[in-house]
Order: sequence, then C-alpha cells, then structure tokens
Amino acid sequence: MPWIAASLLSALFLGCYELGTKHAVRDNAVLPVLFFANVCSATVWAVLLAGAAVAPGLLPAGLLVAPLTGHQHLLLLGKSALVAASWVCSYFAIKHLPVSLASPVRATGPMWTLLGAVLVLGERPSALEGVGIAITLASFVGLSFAGQREGIHFHRDQWFGFLLAGTLLGALSGLYDKFLLGRAGFSAATVQCWFSIYLAALFLPLAVGWKLRLWSRQVFHWRWSILVVSFALLLADFVYFDALRNPAALVSLVSSLRRGSTLVAFAGGLWLFGEVPSRQKFLAVLGVLTGIVLTILG
Repeated sequence: MPWIAASLLSALFLGCYELGTKHAVRDNAVLPVLFFANVCSATVWAVLLAGAAVAPGLLPAGLLVAPLTGHQHLLLLGKSALVAASWVCSYFAIKHLPVSLASPVRATGPMWTLLGAVLVLGERPSALEGVGIAITLASFVGLSFAGQREGIHFHRDQWFGFLLAGTLLGALSGLYDKFLLGRAGFSAATVQCWFSIYLAALFLPLAVGWKLRLWSRQVFHWRWSILVVSFALLLADFVYFDALRNPAALVSLVSSLRRGSTLVAFAGGLWLFGEVPSRQKFLAVLGVLTGIVLTILG
C-alpha cells in the first residue's frame, strides 16, 4: 500500500480508537482499561505466533514475526515502555477532558515529531511546513481559549499537563518508530507483535496494584468499547508501521497525516458524547488541520 494511503487509513482507525478510549475510560478506572485493552492485542499476536509455529506457511508474509536477538528484544521493550508512559498520561487526561478538546491537542504531536526529526534525524522542513507549524501553534492557543469557556484553564489544569506530557512522549515514540522500522530494519509485524506483548506485561503490575487497592482508585466496569480500543489500535498501528518502512516516507509527514484522526474524534465527541460545540473550538480544530495539511504539502 502507498505510504500516504496507509497513513490516511491509519488516521481513520486512530480516530475510532480515540472515541473508543473516551467511552471506555469515562467514569471508569483507567489502569484496568489499559491492561485489558493491551491483553486483547497481545492475545491476537500470541495466537498468530502460535499459528506460524504450528503451521509454517499458513500466514501471509506481512504477518510473519522474525526471530530476534536479546538486544533487539530490549529495543522493542524500550518502545513499549515509552508508549506505556505516554498512554498512562493520555488516558487519564482523556478521561477528564472533552475528547473534542483532547484530540486536537494530541493532533499537535506531528509538530513535535517534525521538530525532533529536524534535530535528531536531520529532516529539513520546507517554508510551507514552517507556516503549518505556526498555524498549528496559533490554533493551539485558540483551543486554550475555547477550553476556558468550558472551565478548563490549560495553564493550570493538571489533566492538560498530563495530556501535553502524553503528546510529547508520543512524538518521541514516533521518532523511535522511524529508527526501528527504517534504520534498524524491523518488520511492521515484528514491532507490533512484541510491542503489544511487552505492553501487556508492563501494565500487569499496575493492574495488580489497582486490584490490591495500593492507592485510591475508581471501580472498574467492563465495556465492549475496550475491544474497540484494542482492535482499532491494532489496525491503525499496523498500517502506520507499514508506511514508516517505506524509505520515501518522512516520519514528520506520516505523523501529520495520521493526525487527521482529529476529524473523526471531534465529530464523534459532539455526536456520541454530547460535547458542547462552539464556533471558536471548530475554528481552532480547522486551524490544526490546516497546519497539518500545509505540513503535508510542504
């Protein structure tokens, strides 16, 4: 699949994932949701691993997981640890913030990925990409004013701090993805398989701590949207990793395209969760998307 088409398809699934996340964590304990969603993903890959071992040649090449060295396992464990930290921050933030605000803020991730790509990977943005970054920043300020009207003050709201931390960690993860799938030569299936398994293992101690009431916590309710979280992310990540394997794909542009998920999440937040629509919020979201498009065109 062409990397641009794969990035856009990933955006569609990612928007569904964000809506599923909001439904799963709303008035619900966050850590068990994270644990069970990742157990579902890890189970899918464990079944595929077992199937490949029992019946070699049964799976298509795109789903085959390559054998790894100990060093390679450590590289993927590092990826899982980075994403686990990002998700803990993001899930708690999404629980307490309107998804129509949280998703556009998370959509600024490509801007931070672009800056990291310039500093770390040597990618060079064009003048048009620079304009896109400026518009994204201005829209970010617009979102802060829209949030204030809903009683959310970005500069002193702890959940916005969690959201920003999760977004920055996610941007760092995007840079690491390009290293794993480009320079280190991992296949998309290999990264996603072990990444999913290690994530479930990392969230297990947190789930046990929650179960043993080691800290004050909320009651957990099983919701079928947890499966939406798991499977939508599996699909979103698989086509995203496949896009990054293309030598022509710049991580900054793939990340920008992928954040078109904002459209899905924003519309879903208004329709499914009855979040308050406003002209200012709509214009800010439009600004974020305009910044993303300019980044792509640049």
